Amino acid sequence: MQLEIQNISKKYSKNKYGLKDFSIRLENGILGLLGPNGAGKSTLLKMIATISKPTEGMLLLNKNNIVKDANYMRKQLGYLPQDFGVYPNLNAYEFLNYMAALKGIGGENLNAKIEQLLEGLNLMEVAKKPIGSYSGGMKQRIGIAQALLNDPKIILFDEPTVGLDPEERVRFRNLISDLANDAIVILSSHIVSDIDTIADEVAVMKEGKLILKDNPENIIATVSDKVYEIAIAKENLKTFKNDYTVVSTKRKNQQFVVRFISDKPVENATRKEANLEDAYLYLTR
Repeated sequence: MQLEIQNISKKYSKNKYGLKDFSIRLENGILGLLGPNGAGKSTLLKMIATISKPTEGMLLLNKNNIVKDANYMRKQLGYLPQDFGVYPNLNAYEFLNYMAALKGIGGENLNAKIEQLLEGLNLMEVAKKPIGSYSGGMKQRIGIAQALLNDPKIILFDEPTVGLDPEERVRFRNLISDLANDAIVILSSHIVSDIDTIADEVAVMKEGKLILKDNPENIIATVSDKVYEIAIAKENLKTFKNDYTVVSTKRKNQQFVVRFISDKPVENATRKEANLEDAYLYLTR
């Protein structure tokens, strides 16, 4: 599979863009999308999913123009939007059978596929209960299940781990890793650790533009000599945050231990090993 996004823009008004001149090329594997709110991540996924059309540019799947031929994409698409909704009176089996019918999926293997997904997403114990009684994390897992019903070759997840506890996040990452050999998976998340552990490549976005796309190791290398830690008094913390990009703070005795990014060495600060969160904050500051 090959997905090419060529110079697409989404223009809302004269000076307001959701995306601007965005280009990227993808093959099988996992791409993590990172960016602050308003960066254009959801806008990009909606256009790939053919829900929204670009103002300019082209989207090609295996050289087929999916802006003109949306059905070519939809037949191979699995999509979990950020605002996914469910039918609260249906149980998991009923809901997934309904979604399968909407997708045109049937046959003797459907029930086995539904069982496999419910098992893989740890939903078997509640599968016969109304979805309206589910927790937020369970509803999110049902959303993941419906996205995978048709064995899609293009899989889009917009903030898929919202509401999932740490154990379920691990389960989700394992499931997606298994799928990525035969599909293009695009995972948008504000939880950097979800992307850091499974993404083959990471795309960092800001204000509708692509800042950098590379493997996690190379992205981390952009801040390899710029991450520090220092202990400072509480009364100096506000001024320090104005002067540096602060990654995290934690209280220790009567001081704060601050992890921060600086282009130059800082007196009394200790250099630390960089990670993807450091690089993300540095690139989007």
